[in-house]
Amino acid sequence: MAIKRHKAFYILSHDHHHGLVLAQLIKKDAPLYEHLPKTIEEKVNYTIQSYRDKLIRHFNDEEEILFPKVKGKDPALDNRVDEIINEHREIESLVEELKTADKPETVLNKLGYLLESHIRKEERELFVKFQEVLTEEELSEIEIKLKSER
Repeated sequence: MAIKRHKAFYILSHDHHHGLVLAQLIKKDAPLYEHLPKTIEEKVNYTIQSYRDKLIRHFNDEEEILFPKVKGKDPALDNRVDEIINEHREIESLVEELKTADKPETVLNKLGYLLESHIRKEERELFVKFQEVLTEEELSEIEIKLKSER
C-alpha cells in the first residue's frame, strides 16, 4: 500500500512533474511533444532555461530547507541525501557542459536519464523515508518555509 504524500512535499513533487517532462523531452529518440522544443538546439536552450528558472530554486529548496531537517536522524538516510546532493552537482555540470558541447544530443540524453532516475529516487524512496523520520511539526515547518520561498 502506498504512503500518502504529506502536503509538505507538494511543491517539490509539482517541480518533479515538470522535471520528468524535461527528462522525457531531452532523451535520445524522444517523441515530439506539442508546444515543446523539437530540434536539438531548441532542446538545449529549453534545458538551460529550465535549469535557470526552476531547477536551481528546486535544488536550493531541498538543500537549504528539506535536507537539514533530516540530517543526523539516520546514517543510511544521511548517505542517500549526500548521494542526492552529488546528483544535483552532476546535473549542474551537465547543464554547463551543454553550453559548449560538440555533441549536445549525447549530453541531453545523459542528462535526461540522470534527471529521471534522480526524481524517481526522491519521490519513491527519500520522500517516503522523510515522512517516517520527520515529526508532523517538522513537516509543517518545511511546508511553511517552502511556501514562503515561492
